[in-house]
Amino acid sequence: MTLHLLRMPFVVALAALAAAGQAAEPTPEQLHSGVQRICPVSGLPLGDHGPPVKVLVGEQEEEIFLCCKACATRQIDAAHWKTIHTNIAAAQRVCPVMKKDLPAKPAWEIIGGRVVFVCCPPCLEKIAAEPESHLQLIDQLYAESLQTERDAREGR
Repeated sequence: MTLHLLRMPFVVALAALAAAGQAAEPTPEQLHSGVQRICPVSGLPLGDHGPPVKVLVGEQEEEIFLCCKACATRQIDAAHWKTIHTNIAAAQRVCPVMKKDLPAKPAWEIIGGRVVFVCCPPCLEKIAAEPESHLQLIDQLYAESLQTERDAREGR
């Protein structure tokens, strides 16, 4: 897979926002890196080597995050890639069109640089017709997933 470095460094991690007590809404990039969790090259948690680095991968130019700039020169590990897509699907958890749980093997496509999972291929056409509203819903689902994880860690 081809990596194209977009920009570096990234933004403040979600944990830093929470620790600082700021009520700022996380950006879509913060949400995406939060649900991605790991670097597709090293497998290390994002944030372990500083702010995640945003890159484009492959012919469809999927936006992903690396743990560091050095990983931009290395190959993606297939096992880590699979884990990342599993993490993203779990955080999204519902089809943004039908609003029902994703099946065990959801359909997916890169839309706006992001992998989007749906319950069936016809939903991809609906998203393509109105991508922004569906991507906003996915961001809400990511935020809910990350908040649920934080609450569980903190015993809430």
